[in-house]
Amino acid sequence: MNRSTRRERIQGPAGMLELAIDPPTQAPRGLAVVAHPHPLQGGTLDNKVAQTLARAWVQLGYVAVRPNFRGVGASEGSYSEGLGETEDLRAAMQHAQRELDLADDAPLAISGFSFGGFVAARLCAQLREQGREVHHLCLVAPAVASFAVPALRDDAGHPLARRVLVVHGEADEVVPLAATMDWARPQSQPVLVVPGAGHFFHGMLTPLKQWVCAWHATLPD
Repeated sequence: MNRSTRRERIQGPAGMLELAIDPPTQAPRGLAVVAHPHPLQGGTLDNKVAQTLARAWVQLGYVAVRPNFRGVGASEGSYSEGLGETEDLRAAMQHAQRELDLADDAPLAISGFSFGGFVAARLCAQLREQGREVHHLCLVAPAVASFAVPALRDDAGHPLARRVLVVHGEADEVVPLAATMDWARPQSQPVLVVPGAGHFFHGMLTPLKQWVCAWHATLPD
């Protein structure tokens, strides 16, 4: 992503797991993990939207960690329909938290794009069940048309994260906007609709980063 991006491999649930780690310029205020799009459709940690989300969190003072899901790049294993990929994202989170010696209650942000939005929401739901608080959940064009993206509240009505941002392109050619609205409507979940934007936000990556940063700025940790 930039000169300070560090690549490393750790032991993951399905073998070695490749990570990209981007530190902020100051002492980190928290940890952000970012999930990339579908592994079988060219999705990697180098995806432009995933990189944009990482840049946003770094600008906000977080350490941003992006794993290559199993079977992608230097990560071992094979595609697991989002189930194993959720464990990959958890492993990346836990590794970064240990390596950076972050407190258990340090602000945690989980983000994902497309298939990665499905994975991010799954991890958030699992952490909520285990009593781990997620401060920020950011989903960009979540793949609600192809995967059972969890509801943003649990069965008791408790939110999965303190704050949730859902962003979707008006002209998304992969995940129709109508599908995301149908998913969001029963939850009364606001969706930031970007006029004219396609699935990959071509020409709109800088505004996407600015929207994430502006959203965060209005909500203290």
